Formats: sequence, structure tokens, C-alpha cells
Amino acid sequence: MRFLTQKTPGPMALRLAAAAAALAVPVTLAVPASASALDHSSAVAGHVYVNDNTAGTNTIAAFDRYADGTMTPETGSPFAAGGAGTGSGLASQDALQISPDGRSLIAVDAGSNQVSVLRISGDGSLRLVPDGVVSSGGVLPVSVAIHDNLVYVANAGHGGSNYTGFRLRDDGRLRPIAGSTVALPDGSQPGDVLFSADGTKLAGTRIGTSLIDSFTVGDDGRLAAAPGSPFPGQGLGPFGSEFRPTNPDQLFVSNAHNGANGGTVSAFRDAADGTLTSIGSSPFADLQTAPCWVEISHDGRFLFTTNTGSGSISRYLIAPGGALTLLGTTPVRGGGTVAVTDERLSPDGRYLFVVESNTGTVGVFAVHRGDLTELASSPASLPAGAAPAGIVAS
Repeated sequence: MRFLTQKTPGPMALRLAAAAAALAVPVTLAVPASASALDHSSAVAGHVYVNDNTAGTNTIAAFDRYADGTMTPETGSPFAAGGAGTGSGLASQDALQISPDGRSLIAVDAGSNQVSVLRISGDGSLRLVPDGVVSSGGVLPVSVAIHDNLVYVANAGHGGSNYTGFRLRDDGRLRPIAGSTVALPDGSQPGDVLFSADGTKLAGTRIGTSLIDSFTVGDDGRLAAAPGSPFPGQGLGPFGSEFRPTNPDQLFVSNAHNGANGGTVSAFRDAADGTLTSIGSSPFADLQTAPCWVEISHDGRFLFTTNTGSGSISRYLIAPGGALTLLGTTPVRGGGTVAVTDERLSPDGRYLFVVESNTGTVGVFAVHRGDLTELASSPASLPAGAAPAGIVAS
């Protein structure tokens, strides 16, 4: 699963003085004129981080976020991640995660086959943990899942495609779990790996072969494949996925490669042994192109999927049993040219932050139940050279 930051807030202090300092000190990120002119009357409410996936030394962009949803660059941003990015899109969800205690960021360094851990300071700035860069256990790491101190990484590259497990130690270092690696065939192209809310299950999508892996998680952190796993997807290119935060037995997966206006979202029931079965009339029509990334409201009532090809975000109501009803589609400023990708809700659920990979920006949308409205100050700029992959909010 994605770590649900609203349940265990991070340690970032909410200080007006820190916000004023962040606005006064020059930084390397470009700020849109509309954002730089904003008068913030409230303290910093939290932070937003993006894995820049920059070629050479990878970096993490950091923003102060305010109660009105606006953002300004964190002083010192971007911060070096330690490994290398690829400088091009990763086609994956969750390339960046925040630890349950809010103290650490875990980022894939896809260009060097590594994973980095960075400590989050009280003001939101980042520093690399000593010896915090480790091998991903494979080739081309693209996605990270975390539950408590258990971490799994999806590697997508030829000759080293797999899911590999780690323990996140108290000192912020990752320790590989012996015997945890689950090998995948070349060409699988895993796009996402995620835990259920209770940590008893783990799922992974194989975009390249339209399959879905399902596992139960042992006390030792190792995975046991569900009977019948991997399961066939209900469309081409199962991509982003999310367990329902309020029901770990429901899994939702976007189907990205069905062609123009042919996207769908699937709903599965995930049994105690990891067996996946279809819910209702799944898959549910999206009516857009390339629905890739999935986010679910913290109360489990609404699902949002970004449509990369259409430049829009589809909005669904989730019934108690898991069936989806399409509420509508919200266009993104700039349309399909911006290439909307990964997305993350703020801990209070009031704002949705969306990576726009072609323009190197982050769009911000106000959330009211199942409705979205893009802020006038949106989008905020990422550092030059960013090929963004993965976003978190605290």
C-alpha cells in the first residue's frame, strides 16, 4: 500500500518563521509568477516531495505546502538522493515512499540500480542517511512499498526483474531480507508494488504481460504466492493499483493500454490466501486514454485515476462492496500535453497533488468529496532536468 500519512503525521514543525525563511531564501527551483506572488497568511501545513529521477545524481524536489493548497520550494531543494536517475520516465507508480513514522523518504535510483533513504528534518529539508544507498536487488528499480519497517522494491530491468524485500532499520538503513526475492520473467515490466493496509498482502502489476501478482506476507517478511497467481488482468497493461484504505480485501487496478478512450479500472476481492476474484461488473469504464495512476480517498469512498493520454483525472464513487460508479472527469490545465502521472492526496484529504511529467510541474487540485478543482496557483515547477517519478505528501 501507499503509506497513509494522515494516520501517523511526520515530525515536520508548523512554524510561521520557517515558512517566512523558506520564502526569503533563494532556491534553485523556478517558481511560477502566480505562486511567487502569493501572500501566505498561515504556517506551513506540511510538505510535498517528488522523485526527480534526474540523470546522473538523482534528486528529490521538496515543497512547503500551506493550508490553502499552495506550495513554495523548500530551502535547499532539490536534495541529492545519492544514486542516479535515468533522466526519462519510469512508467511506474510509487517510486517514492515515506516511512510510517514520517522520518524517512525511500526513493528508487533507477539509473544506478539502487534505493536511497533520506531523513526528513523538522523544517522539511532532507539529508541522505549515512550508508543510506543500497542495491535494489535487481535491475531498474521502479516502485517501492512499505508497511511498518518492511519494504519491497519492484525491479523492472532485463536480467534482474523481481520483487525484493528489505527491513528499514531504526538508523534509516535498509537491510536486505535473505530469501525474499521473487524473480519475474524478462519483459514483465512491473509497474507497481503495494501492501494492503494491514500488511498481510502484497500485490504487483506486470504492465508488459498484463498480469497481476498476489502474495500473502509472512511474519519473516517473505512472500507466498497466492493460489493461481499471477492472475490475468482485465485489460491491457494493468498499471497503477491501490488497496482500499478502509478494506484490505479490495484491490483496484487501472488498465492503461486499451487504446484511445478505452481505459478501464478493475476491482478485485482479495481473499485471505491472496486469491483475486472480480467484483461486480468489473472492469469499469473510464472513457479516457491511458488511465495509469490510482489514488483512493482516505475514507475509502472515492477513487481518482490520472489519464496520461487524455490529460484528465477520472473520479469514481466506490460502493461498500467495491463496485465503481464513474462520477466524471476533470481536465488538467494544459490537457494531454502535460502527461499527468503519479498522484497523492494530502494527509487531510483536502488536496490532490499530481505530477505532470512532460512539463516538469506538479498540479494541485482542491478535493470536495468526489469533485476536483485545480487551484489558480497550479502548477508548481520542478527543478530543471527532472523526469519526475513518484510523489508523497506529509
